[in-house]
Formats: sequence, structure tokens, C-alpha cells
Amino acid sequence: MAVEVVTFGCRLNAFESELIRREAEAAGLADTFVVNSCAVTNEAVAQARQQIRKLKRARPEARIIVTGCAAQTEPATFAAMAEVDRVIGNDDKTRSEAWHAAKGAFDAGPSFGLDTEQKIAVADIMAVREMAPHLLDGYQNGLPRVFVQVQNGCDHRCTFCIIPYGRGNSRSVPVGAVVEQVRRLAERGHAEIVLTGVDLTSYGADLPGTPKLGTLVKKVLRHVPELQRLRISSIDQVEADRDLIDALATEPRLMPHLHLSLQAGDDLILKRMKRRHARADAVAFCEEARRLRPDIALGADLIAGFPTETDEMFQRSLDLIEECGLTFLHVFPYSPRPGTPAARMPQLDGRVTRDRAARLRAAGEAALQRRLAAEIGATRAVLIESPTQGRTEHFLPVAISGATPGDVQTLRITGHDGARLTV
Repeated sequence: MAVEVVTFGCRLNAFESELIRREAEAAGLADTFVVNSCAVTNEAVAQARQQIRKLKRARPEARIIVTGCAAQTEPATFAAMAEVDRVIGNDDKTRSEAWHAAKGAFDAGPSFGLDTEQKIAVADIMAVREMAPHLLDGYQNGLPRVFVQVQNGCDHRCTFCIIPYGRGNSRSVPVGAVVEQVRRLAERGHAEIVLTGVDLTSYGADLPGTPKLGTLVKKVLRHVPELQRLRISSIDQVEADRDLIDALATEPRLMPHLHLSLQAGDDLILKRMKRRHARADAVAFCEEARRLRPDIALGADLIAGFPTETDEMFQRSLDLIEECGLTFLHVFPYSPRPGTPAARMPQLDGRVTRDRAARLRAAGEAALQRRLAAEIGATRAVLIESPTQGRTEHFLPVAISGATPGDVQTLRITGHDGARLTV
């Protein structure tokens, strides 16, 4: 084994894990696990710790390096683990210097007996103001759908969210560098590219001329004609610009699937979360998106059990699923993150939070079943991900057999098995 990267969390981490593997191997590291962690919930941090222990049991002689958002926000937590040899900060994890420094430290002698501080190589993420573009020639796993990072960090301070303290302030990759990265990956056979970031709709505010996300989308599609499909990851719908809306309506290669950062359906809870939209804004956006692209599939993040949420407030979040016509849900039971304002608010009983999360997930599953049933008889362009599964333009999974991964095939949907469409 050379370097194996274990990835938790978001699509951005998936892109960065490819950079990590490349830089760590180029530095000469071998027999090393890198855990690219997530900090979005307490459970995410616990999962990373569990995985570290599991890796050490499986390969006691291997080095273990921890990086990612949880490593940035809680470096001492991971450095205190006997299984961990080094903790690298979130900005440094894609820089070659950090991996050469880790190699030098390991060559100097065993890390056994090092105290917590000696293991930590974590800088102040809030001091980072620019993004260095990183170009990948391809992904090691060869998947037909891959991610391209266009933005990092967040300037907003939602009261429940720890991520700005793990990612820093918003910064963007220049348009030309994004276009070049997409072109490289498309030329190497990746049929679908997903533009990703922490706060994607804040893209460009720090760049000369302040281009918007919609500008970037249009330039990618214009300058990379060989790209078959373009998708964008989670957006803050209240910040969607007119070019992005226009591209959704007019660009067939921009996939009819959006994932929205809604979080709640009650205006007072949204205010206490310090969100930038009201319930009516979310409903209006979804109505407009559906008017412009009638077959669009919409997903959303929703938080269950936010502090002070009453039964009536929760019901408004539950009702939002139908009012917005959501198909895909990411449901998060509220998790108090130390250092965030919401952690100091009156907390709900954990049983109430878990029950509400279960009810949201059940409603989301019912919505997905309705969408699967509605697809029967339709003809869809299906990206073949593996010999047994593909995805439609709307990100709906399709059960297949015998197809070549990477192809885009036009298939007629004949049914579904409750989880995937069938052809």
C-alpha cells in the first residue's frame, strides 16, 4: 500500500482527496492512511475516530494522518489519539509542502511518545484569502462522474454551522482555471462534471470583475463543447443569479437537478438559524425552477430539532417537502457544535429530535417513491456509472446490466424496484 485516502463528508472532500493522494505519494509517503474528515455533526467526528481505530487494527504498522474539517476545528482531539501520527490543517492538505514536511517528520523517527502539540500541523484557516488552482489529469477510480472544486469557505455565519471555522472565508478559483480543469477531465473520458464548493453561489465575489456562478456555468459549457453533462452541487437558492437561472432554462447539458440549502420551513427558525431567506422565498424559487425546467428534480438539506423548534414549526418544515416538490432529502438531526451560537440556545430533548428526523426521512422517502413511479414510460439519458447502475439527468438511480461505465445511453424506463428505476 502506498497512500490510501478515506473520505468523509461532502463532494468537496471527494475532490480534495484526489489531490491529497497525489501530493502525499509525490512526497514519498508509503504505507499511509489519510483520513479526510468532516465536522458537520458530532456524529461525523465520531465516525472519523471510529474509522481511525479500525484502520489501526487492520494495519498496525501503517501511519495514520488526519486532515479535513474536523482536524481543523478539533486538532487536539485527533492528536490525542495514540493511533494518529500527524494532524494536517484543511488549507495545507492540498499543498505539497505539508506532505513533504510529514515525510520528513516520519523519517526523523517514530512518532510514538510525541505529545499532542508535536503532532499538529494546523494553521489559522481564517488567515487564508486566496485559492491556488489545482489541476487533476484524472481520478484514480476512473468514475464517469467527477468533481471540480470552484470555491471554498463561507462568509456567512449560520448559527448552527461550524464549517466556516473549518474552511475559512469564501474564496474562488478563477474562471479560466476551472474551464481548463473541466477540459482536462472531459478529454480523459469523464462524461459528467460536478462543480462543487462550500458556498457555491458566493462564487466569484473575491475575483476581478466579480463573476457569478451562472457566468462560470455558461463559460464552461461554451468553452468545453466535448463535455457531455454538467451538474452543480448544493446551492443557496436565495443567492442564485440570473445567468444561473437562464442556464437552467436554456442549456440542455446542465442537468435538471438542484440541491437546495433550505434547512427549515418556519420563518422564525430560519431567522434564529441566521439564514438569508424566508419560507416564501424557498417556495417561490422552486416554483420558478419548475416553470423554467418542468421535469426538474429538486433536493434539499433539512435540519430536524433545531433549538426552540415547536411542533407547529416542525410541521411547516414537513409541509415544505410537498410545497417545494422535493425529491431528494438530506436530513440532519440537529447537532450542537461547540463554539456556535445555536449550541447556547435552549436545546430539545434528543428523542424529539430523532423522531422529527425520522418523520422527515419518511416523508422524503414517500416523495422519492412518487417520483420513481412518475418516471415509468419516460425515455431518459442514463450515465452508466458501473456495470449494474446508472443515473438519469435528474440523478435518479437506474438498475442496469451489461453496460459499459462512462457511456450515456438513451433508455426507456419500464418500472422501479422501490430504490432504483428499471429498464
